[in-house]
Amino acid sequence: MSGHSKWANIKHRKAAQDAKKGKVFTKIARELTVAAKEGGADPGANSRLRLALDKARAANMPRDNVDRAIKKGAGGDADQNYEDITYEAYGPGGAAILIKVLTDNRNRSVTEVRSALTKRGGNMAEAGSVSWQFDMKGLIEIPVSAVDEEKCLEIALENGAEDVATDGDLYIITTLPQDFEGVKSVFEAKNIPLSFAEVTMKAKNSIEVDVADAKKIINLVEALEELDDVQDVYGNYEIDDSLLDD
Repeated sequence: MSGHSKWANIKHRKAAQDAKKGKVFTKIARELTVAAKEGGADPGANSRLRLALDKARAANMPRDNVDRAIKKGAGGDADQNYEDITYEAYGPGGAAILIKVLTDNRNRSVTEVRSALTKRGGNMAEAGSVSWQFDMKGLIEIPVSAVDEEKCLEIALENGAEDVATDGDLYIITTLPQDFEGVKSVFEAKNIPLSFAEVTMKAKNSIEVDVADAKKIINLVEALEELDDVQDVYGNYEIDDSLLDD
C-alpha cells in the first residue's frame, strides 16, 4: 500500500494522468478562477488559491495558463458561476466515496455522477451517510531517502503536525487543514523534497476490499475523474499497489 492509495483520490497511474494533462489543466484552471473570484488574486491572503496553485505546480501546468485563469477570476470576467457540491456514494464492496464537484449546472453533474456509479456497481447515498466517515486533513509525503527520520519527526511535530508515520519508502505527515501551509513551508525552506502535499479528505477508518471489488473501484474512480465537473474523488478503501499498476 502506498499513502496515495490509502488517502485522497487514488493518486495512481501517473503516466495515465499525464496523458490527460489537457483535462487536468482544465479542472485546475476552473479551481483557480473560482478561488480568485471568491478571494482575490493574492495567494498570501487567499488559502483556496494557494492550494489551487499547489495543484497547478504539481501538475506542471504552464504559467501562462495559471495566470490567465487567475486573471479571469480576479477581474470578474468568469462567464460562468460555479458552485461546490459534494456527492456521497457507496462503491463496490461497500466502499464509502465522496465526490467533490465544481459545476455551473448541478442537474448535469448529478446525472453524470449517478450514471457513472450505476454502470460500475455503485450508488448514490443520502446526504450525511458517508461524509461523517471522513475528516479534512493536510497530507505531506516525503521520501525516506530525503531526510533522517528523527529530523523529519522533529521538523513536523515542532511546526504543528498531528502525526508522522512511515509507510514503505515514504514518511506520511498529517496536519490540521489550518496548519498544512506552515508545516509544508518549513520543509520546503529546508530544501527537503516533497513527493506529495495536499489538503484532502482522510477516512477515519479504512476497509480492505478483495481483488474483484478493488478492480471495480479503480474503474469507477477513473470514470468519475473523467467527468469534467468532478474535481476530486475520495474513498475509505485500501487497494494493493500491484493492482494500481495493472
